Amino acid sequence: MLTDARPVRALTRALLSPWGIAAAFVAAHAWLIHEAWQWEPQIFGDVVLYEWWARNGVDAARWPVFDYAWVYPVGALLAITPPAWVSQTTAGYEWVWLGLVVTLNAVATVLLARARPRGPLAAWFWLVFLIALGPIFLGRLDGVIAPVILVALVIAARHPATAMTLATIGAWIKIAPGAVAVAIAATSGSIHRFARNVVLPGALVTTLVLGWALAGGSGGRVLDVFGEQSDRNLQVESVGATPFLLIGMDGPRYDPAWNDEIYTYEVLGSAPHAMAEALDVALLVVVTLVALLAAFAVRRRPERAQDILLLTAAAGLLALIVCNKVGSPQFIAWLGPPVAAAVALYGRDATEARRTWLPPALGLIVTASLTKMIFPVRYGEFLGGFPEMTLVGAVRNALLVALLLGAVVRLVQIAAAADRRDARGGASADAPALQKEQDDT
Repeated sequence: MLTDARPVRALTRALLSPWGIAAAFVAAHAWLIHEAWQWEPQIFGDVVLYEWWARNGVDAARWPVFDYAWVYPVGALLAITPPAWVSQTTAGYEWVWLGLVVTLNAVATVLLARARPRGPLAAWFWLVFLIALGPIFLGRLDGVIAPVILVALVIAARHPATAMTLATIGAWIKIAPGAVAVAIAATSGSIHRFARNVVLPGALVTTLVLGWALAGGSGGRVLDVFGEQSDRNLQVESVGATPFLLIGMDGPRYDPAWNDEIYTYEVLGSAPHAMAEALDVALLVVVTLVALLAAFAVRRRPERAQDILLLTAAAGLLALIVCNKVGSPQFIAWLGPPVAAAVALYGRDATEARRTWLPPALGLIVTASLTKMIFPVRYGEFLGGFPEMTLVGAVRNALLVALLLGAVVRLVQIAAAADRRDARGGASADAPALQKEQDDT
């Protein structure tokens, strides 16, 4: 007997409607804020530091970067200072901070939901991803830059100069959006578009930021953030630390050590130190190779420029995590935007879009869930070397490596499809989708 599919279709339409997405957004963020207060010391630990830095500047005119070295780029002051103007108490600062992050995310979610052809579905993915990751992004600067990354990627194909402006502003708050700037640059296509859409907006934002910092007396401290990162040891949650944690399951050889200068746990020893130094080099090499691969792919498949840009951004952001000696849990928030934007925008053929992005979307949900299990839920057990949690960290980090490799492989496949098309006199493995793209271009 056939079942009536009309109720299912009606429910689907309701969930994907603007009102359905709005209700889901409110419910998701209400739950995340509830969880944030449940885990207040872990989630708001950095926000307390933000308030201290901002309050010191507002009340005593002693500002990070302008008066002393800081772990963040100078643009982060634009994010952490406004809550200190609004509230004079720590609890008030935290609530205003939450309001700032939720507002930015609301703007990004609206733009994502309006993207075509699959914006509403992408908005649901984004909200499910945030629930899976948990409240950690609410209490970090990453909660500010993740919406910036998402907006930049959603508009990059239609408004590349504006997207580059947003990515550069984001990179001066926290470096991660620089991967989006690299993706826009690598896929710009021509020298003229590169100059107009990449060099001019990027140089303008950077000139304004540096001019502001130098005029305020920062001197060379405006660039100290790069030295701060280069001096760090291998953080316990990082991908590079995984082999040492697995070795440590049989003994205390690589127990995590607390660094009281930057408030994080690190793996010490000659071998971890060598790994940390190797990752500094590997990060530059991998990001450069991904950018060159993207530029090559765009030259061969210009009609796939938007798809290549999204893959490049995903690969670049993954490289910033996989090849990084720092592995803070909030970094995973960077990965939701390129996948969400790709769910909304990738290709004009739904079958290819599902084949390309359904596996990484599901993999990222699992990665986010494992990250939440590590921090804040069972962080003590993870630091204590409990075998179960060590394996959870290893699986999470293996998924990150697999996601990076998958993005790179797909870039290669897109570039290689041009060879197959040429060899077959115009036919390629994705000929129907390609023909439609060419007809619409």
